[in-house]
Amino acid sequence: MKNLQLLGLILVIAGSFLPLVHVPIIGNWNYWQLDHYLAIFCWIFCACALFGIVNNRSVLVNTFAVFLLILFVFTLFAVKYQAASYFSFLPFKSWTEAFAGTIKLRWGWFAEFLGALIMLFVKNKQKTQ
Repeated sequence: MKNLQLLGLILVIAGSFLPLVHVPIIGNWNYWQLDHYLAIFCWIFCACALFGIVNNRSVLVNTFAVFLLILFVFTLFAVKYQAASYFSFLPFKSWTEAFAGTIKLRWGWFAEFLGALIMLFVKNKQKTQ
């Protein structure tokens, strides 16, 4: 089952380079373009999960998979909040909501969440001696 957890880890790492948010005129943004600190946290959590996978520590892998899921949900809320507050200078609330609605989430989130869920729900088989 280590291979499936490694697949989940690879999905999370690859997902951080896939398009996560589409901003009109500017284009698609990945995790690094969204926020450097969040991307660094994502990669640190992935490195810790890799340590857990290599050393057969399923509790460590599950812990960092949950941390990754929390980070992804936090990032989604942060993107939506930032989009709404970015257009707060507009005089009418309907205009603010309309312009904030132009910022769309992309398909990279699917890889991020799928990879973290695979790491969370796949269990290591412990070898008995």
